[in-house]
Amino acid sequence: MAEICLLGTGGMLPLKDRFLTSLYAEYGGKAILIDCGEGTQVAMGKHGLKMSRIEILLITHAHADHVTGLPGLLLSIGNCSRTLPLEIYFPESCRSTIESLMSVCGYLPYETVLHGLPEHEPVSFKAESIDPMLTVTTVPLRHSVDCIGYSLELTRKPVFEPEKAKSLEVPVQYWKKLHAGETVELDDGRRITPDAVTGDKRPPLKVTYTTDSLPIDSISEAAKGADLFICEGMYGTPDKKQSMNEKGHMLMQDACEIAAEAGVKRLWLTHYSPAEKDPVQYAEELKEIFPETEVPEDGIKITL
Repeated sequence: MAEICLLGTGGMLPLKDRFLTSLYAEYGGKAILIDCGEGTQVAMGKHGLKMSRIEILLITHAHADHVTGLPGLLLSIGNCSRTLPLEIYFPESCRSTIESLMSVCGYLPYETVLHGLPEHEPVSFKAESIDPMLTVTTVPLRHSVDCIGYSLELTRKPVFEPEKAKSLEVPVQYWKKLHAGETVELDDGRRITPDAVTGDKRPPLKVTYTTDSLPIDSISEAAKGADLFICEGMYGTPDKKQSMNEKGHMLMQDACEIAAEAGVKRLWLTHYSPAEKDPVQYAEELKEIFPETEVPEDGIKITL
């Protein structure tokens, strides 16, 4: 089970009623945070989320509205009595920016482990500090600077079926191991495999997050079949398309078309321009492109 919260929905600069876009994803009491613009730790407090649970921070790119909250976030995490290492992933070209921002933190009571990622080809890695069954895959984007999105994919165990275990006379103390995928040997010498006491395999849970970018084909490929797709939509008016494309951004309509092509289950729009005072006004029009579109406000949550 995954708990997802979109901390903010704004782009460029924070507003009094709209924080900058950032995603919090929690699995089993441990969390990943994507991006940390100005005031991210304040948004977390407002929405009732715990900074102490963050194990991994993923940065999309080095523009201010996605990264300048880093010093404040790190210091706030330190004030939560953290001592274990915190992993930070980012496009390799952002390294000097990340290190410069961290230089103003002074002493932190925990280690920060920095991981530079390639910007132009997708890579995958296991989020071991959160769950060995959680895989993070990068999504190369096309913006005015090197930028990457992220897909989070949690492999789910098959459903454990107690009645099957009972019919095989498997003692209860072995059930957890079998559900974890281990084969066990009973006292009578029988070897019981996990598939003997579980049901059909379940598809993984998948969340894909992309902002800031032109609407390129590789995004729909990366988001294919996602349970939740979070994508930028700076404006909801077609007359802004040329100016947005010139700046490496997309419209809400572009995001809806990508969602439809990728066959995702639901779309959350984000990264609205400060000039878009009422993004929800476009909701009905956008649903005609992709019915499962939401034009959310800050703090929207879902359990997957």
